[in-house]
Amino acid sequence: MATIHVDGQDYEVENGDNLLHACLSLGLDVPYFCWHPAMGSVGACRQCAVKQYKDADDERGMLVMSCMAPVKDDAYISIADEEAKAFREQVIEFLMVNHPHDCPVCEEGGHCHLQDMTVMTGHDRRRYRFRKRTHRNQNLGPFIAHEMNRCITCYRCTRFYQDYAGGEDLGAFGAHDNVYFGRYEEGTLESEFSGNLTEVCPTGVFTDQTHSDHYTRKWDLQFAPSVCHQCASGCNISPGERYGDIRRIENRYNGDVNGYFLCDRGRFGYGYVNRKDRPTRPELNVRDQSGGRDIEPTVLEVDDALDRAADSLREATRIIGIGSPRASLESNHMLRSLVGAENFSTGIEAGELERLRRMETLNRESGLSTPSLREIEKCDAIFVLGEDLIQSAARVALSVRQAVRGKGIELGAERGIPPWNAEAVKTIAQDAGHPLYIATPESTKLDGIAAHASRLAPDDIARLGFAVASALDPTAPAVDDLDRETRDLAGGIADALMAAKKPLVIAGESLGSMAILEAAGNVARALARRQKHEAGLTLVRREANSTGLGLLGGESLDWAVDALANGEADGVVILENDLFERLPAARIDAALAKASSVVVIDHQRTRTWASADLGLPAGAFTESDGTLVSLEGRAQRFYQVFDPSYMRPDTRIRESWRWLHALQATLERLPVETILLDDLTEAVATDVAAFAPLHRTTPEAMFRIHGLKLAREPHRYSGRTAMRANLNVNEPRAPVDLDTPFAFSMEGYAGFQEPRREVAFAWAPGWNSPQAWNKFQDEVGGHLRAGDPGIRLFATASAAGDDDYCRDVPAPFTASDGEWLAVQLPQLFGGDEMSRRAEPIQARMTAATVTLNRSDAAHLGIAEGASVSVALDDHARFSLPARLSASLPAGLLGLPSGTVNDVTDALVPGASRRVRIALLDGAPDTNEEGRP
Repeated sequence: MATIHVDGQDYEVENGDNLLHACLSLGLDVPYFCWHPAMGSVGACRQCAVKQYKDADDERGMLVMSCMAPVKDDAYISIADEEAKAFREQVIEFLMVNHPHDCPVCEEGGHCHLQDMTVMTGHDRRRYRFRKRTHRNQNLGPFIAHEMNRCITCYRCTRFYQDYAGGEDLGAFGAHDNVYFGRYEEGTLESEFSGNLTEVCPTGVFTDQTHSDHYTRKWDLQFAPSVCHQCASGCNISPGERYGDIRRIENRYNGDVNGYFLCDRGRFGYGYVNRKDRPTRPELNVRDQSGGRDIEPTVLEVDDALDRAADSLREATRIIGIGSPRASLESNHMLRSLVGAENFSTGIEAGELERLRRMETLNRESGLSTPSLREIEKCDAIFVLGEDLIQSAARVALSVRQAVRGKGIELGAERGIPPWNAEAVKTIAQDAGHPLYIATPESTKLDGIAAHASRLAPDDIARLGFAVASALDPTAPAVDDLDRETRDLAGGIADALMAAKKPLVIAGESLGSMAILEAAGNVARALARRQKHEAGLTLVRREANSTGLGLLGGESLDWAVDALANGEADGVVILENDLFERLPAARIDAALAKASSVVVIDHQRTRTWASADLGLPAGAFTESDGTLVSLEGRAQRFYQVFDPSYMRPDTRIRESWRWLHALQATLERLPVETILLDDLTEAVATDVAAFAPLHRTTPEAMFRIHGLKLAREPHRYSGRTAMRANLNVNEPRAPVDLDTPFAFSMEGYAGFQEPRREVAFAWAPGWNSPQAWNKFQDEVGGHLRAGDPGIRLFATASAAGDDDYCRDVPAPFTASDGEWLAVQLPQLFGGDEMSRRAEPIQARMTAATVTLNRSDAAHLGIAEGASVSVALDDHARFSLPARLSASLPAGLLGLPSGTVNDVTDALVPGASRRVRIALLDGAPDTNEEGRP
């Protein structure tokens, strides 16, 4: 620790910080532009000038840039010095010379860092009267809008895009006072993290294009703390609502998880909650004599729908419930309570469920802990088996990239260069990085920073993992018949893992291979036995609550489908799950046709909804409260952003768990009593031992600060009186939220002085932009002062036993004449069921293709783009255009996950199987969206 003296006050600060970081962490306001807590200092903008003195007797001092000045013990500085204030005011005046006077129409207005800093420096007059420099804007795709004339040349955009996220198609062009930030030519930004430019940019150069179509100022949006539902990473988000629609999603800071950044699927994949074809009222379908449903369903009221559902279910001899990994723990638990634990299915295909439970066991018993995303960034050797992380868990991939870049910080430290000195660290590092080893069937976007990237079939990936474990610990099973190159590679990986202080092993569900998971488990056990106590094991799941469903327990979807098809059950309640996305359509149709009562609760019109006897409209994550468990085992609560019935009184949307509670009461002919979320979460924690810590995940509904609930709306929120004037000139009372500590209004606590874990939106006096998160942290870029949200359910792992190694090493993959092994390749855009329904994501989805090795294609006479027929069995066949790959191993055929399942009707997501292929004449079968 060091003592610094700021304007006559003494403060204790960390020794390795720079003065800007130290002052902001103390709550002192110093204006800045180019500095960012996640990216360090470059001293480009000169806005953070302060006066520094030699000692207490020095009255003259000198101006220094606080972002580039290291903290020194007994340092004397002044922020309020008149010369420093005048310098900062002059700097921003020069920065604003070419800036347009368009704050009233700028989409950044109201949460603009430039506005905040302009006010903070006292600059309020423009003396420049000459012609402004102007630029032509570019079309950067469906996510990002571009307005270069607002640029103040802080270089944050390129530093994030190129250095932090690894993008290559955005750069700085020009020199001096005429620098252009954009692409070399118009076109969609290729990075999967481009959306972060909207928050990284301190002005309105890069703004949210999806927000532009229904723009609302930040102060007129209603927010709630939420968790991204698009994958299992568990990133924290702040969705903003106006007029009953979600208008944008912003990053919500969590120091343990996503920090300042989201992936583009998490930021822009929310469009499905605004779809106009969503079910909003209960619907009754009457079967005709053939067993089909009426074309036009009958719309019901809530009581009638519950009565009809209960009556039909009472007639069933046995009722089963099918849950969902995209629904909350509370909803799944409520369904489990309704039908009984012995009649509950997780809604997950049998093979995937088996792998999920194996992953849980490995997380608990491998001897290695599961690191958070922040902890991944500190790892110094990483081994990835089978996962294309950019596509399957993009935010994990971003953390892995920072781990590799950490070598520069290490090299800088050896030379006395602090980690915040970004350009010096970058210069020292050059191309050096901590070792990253990747083994996947196809090339990945992380290959460029990897020490070695192998292209292998799933079983060969597993064999490499088993060989690494054997090289680490001779008691681990050896791999027979391993070629010399692979054996040397395994030894090199083992040496790198042993040389590291914090090695990390990553595997997951993408390739649907239990052997890969077992290999990762063996590597983890071997590291544990070699006393690598700071090593970690990260296992990637597919869906938002896959981990939670694995912990909750229940049977597989196959079990439920077979029970219906065999007549063992004839009533079924399906929760937020499109079964046709998980198993072949023929199996699902046959099972549902035999059921006497099919009740579906969902927020989308899916094929399963269309097959229901009765559908009950559920709230999406923006209209519900609940808990998800991320891939690291972190249980986090998401909160209802708005009450859908306030703006649309005709809607009957309810939380899934509320529908299920009412249905259970109606089934038992009991009055429907009020159910509170806290009571339901406590029931989950009581019934399932794994969820015992759940009551510590979030403040209870009675949580108050100074007697106030927490505000969902900023204090400048306007227009509520007129929002429903087209419906009724009498303004109704704001909805009352009994389930959470948040109020559906601006009336409540929204400050930063009192620590709290759940922050709906970041705002502090003088800080309206996302930089306001500085005010909520224990130190800038650290953790929230009240602690980061969520509780980890398996943070530590027990020590590995003496004979816990898996010894079932697969045989090497061999190509078969006339057959190919089909593997599903994960897709960030279009790979998951929900975001695939969002228009911006649809614009980024690539057309589905069949990926073939070039030599295989040449042997068959297949050219790039040719139509290829794929036969999975005698009655399952589809055709797609060919994509030729130089890296996919011979004998493999790659299919994009999430985009072809409705065609194949026989491919289980994540599964691999042998297929036959042939060249077709004519174009491939595709629909209007370019999907097969």
